[in-house]
Amino acid sequence: MTGYLTTHVLDTARGCPAAGLKITLYQIDGDSRTKLVEMETNDDGRTNAPILPQGDFATGTYELVFQAGDYLRASGQAKDDPLFLDQVPIRFGMSDPDAHYHVPLLLSAFGYSTYRGS
Repeated sequence: MTGYLTTHVLDTARGCPAAGLKITLYQIDGDSRTKLVEMETNDDGRTNAPILPQGDFATGTYELVFQAGDYLRASGQAKDDPLFLDQVPIRFGMSDPDAHYHVPLLLSAFGYSTYRGS
């Protein structure tokens, strides 16, 4: 398989990449969730390497969990507890064993969106 998975986090409130945001990738199998890797975004809002590289890629259902609350607190955008957004989970499927899957997160303190990027 030559597929791989990348992600990118943009802070839409400040108009810049979200640096220092922790991301965890889980593989989903029915009701079971297995942690595969944990990474942090760099100054460009990306991980330094694919979050799931070619050698580890497998089709199936996955979940990226973005630690948005920690990032929003550190950047001074979130002050109240409980936060409106804390952990942001995105569950998605990858069915093509040779594709590049890109799952970006556009984030602010009160909303987010995602899509399948390129």
